[in-house]
Amino acid sequence: MTAMLPSTVRSYHVGTGGGIDGLSLRTHEPRTPKEGEVAVAVHATSLSFRELLVLRGQYVLPVKPGVIPVSDGAGEVVAVGPDVRRVRPGDRVTAALFPRWLDGPLEAAYLPQLGGSLDGMLTELAILPEDALVPIPDHLSYAEAATLPCAAVTAWNALTGDGRGLQPGQTVLATGSGGVSLFTVQFAKLLGARVIATTSRADKEQRLRDLGADEVVNYRDIPNWHTVTRELTAGRGVDRVVDTAGTLEQSLKSVAVDGHVALVGSVSGNWPPVDPRLLFGVAATVRALAVGSRAQFTAMNNVITAHQLRPVLDRVFPFEEAMAAYRYYESASPFGKVIIKLR
Repeated sequence: MTAMLPSTVRSYHVGTGGGIDGLSLRTHEPRTPKEGEVAVAVHATSLSFRELLVLRGQYVLPVKPGVIPVSDGAGEVVAVGPDVRRVRPGDRVTAALFPRWLDGPLEAAYLPQLGGSLDGMLTELAILPEDALVPIPDHLSYAEAATLPCAAVTAWNALTGDGRGLQPGQTVLATGSGGVSLFTVQFAKLLGARVIATTSRADKEQRLRDLGADEVVNYRDIPNWHTVTRELTAGRGVDRVVDTAGTLEQSLKSVAVDGHVALVGSVSGNWPPVDPRLLFGVAATVRALAVGSRAQFTAMNNVITAHQLRPVLDRVFPFEEAMAAYRYYESASPFGKVIIKLR
């Protein structure tokens, strides 16, 4: 079933390596969805650190020249191609960052990603594989739903995706107060964990507590913050660390014997060397994450719905001010997600 598509569509495109100044807004004719494809009128998109890496030419996976950026977005299905069965016009949807990764372990064949090797969501009309689409929880707005595909799924995978999963009564350490960390605090708390969070900003300490953190450590005041996490756990260490800062040495010094460190990335861009003896000293598992599968996304949404969880939003920019949104995200140390709204 194909509805009437607009005669023209506006999309942002990336000049890889050109930074934020490399973004350009272009007008073009829309493409009609083919077999198994869906046209989605994008209502809102959300920025993550990944998007800065794409613009800087530093993203770890391939980025095609002139790609439409941003992996995270939410919108309404307006047209479907032949043989589409999973969605229909009018459905509210988001899309998995890795459209081909439906379930199970990550494989090389699943690596094509939205806003990288595939066109992303910073466009008025996105043409997406139907298999990539995930329904939006009814209680969330489009802006709130747009925060989920990268940061939320990464946090969910970090806590539940290793085969054992977080258990009630365990202790989780979330480093920093970026998007993944805030979702980590929210998810860990609703799954019954004790939560320790770190931040460099005194003004964020109470906000982290309000979100669910039981303890907050300011790492600017206490650079050796791993000593405090040990004290807070009577010397045992935490069961899980979600490391978004690339502070692997201190994460390993914080984790309990046979604990789990989910390594998400390094917002500073620095990767200090780590003494392998630290790994053996706690017999820890260190797992590097690549967001998660559609099945994990769906399971996460079921929990979000059951608990009526709401993502934290910092600021909303109009589509025409996308470059300003990127600059704000890059420099303002936001608490919550930065949204680019189209409708």
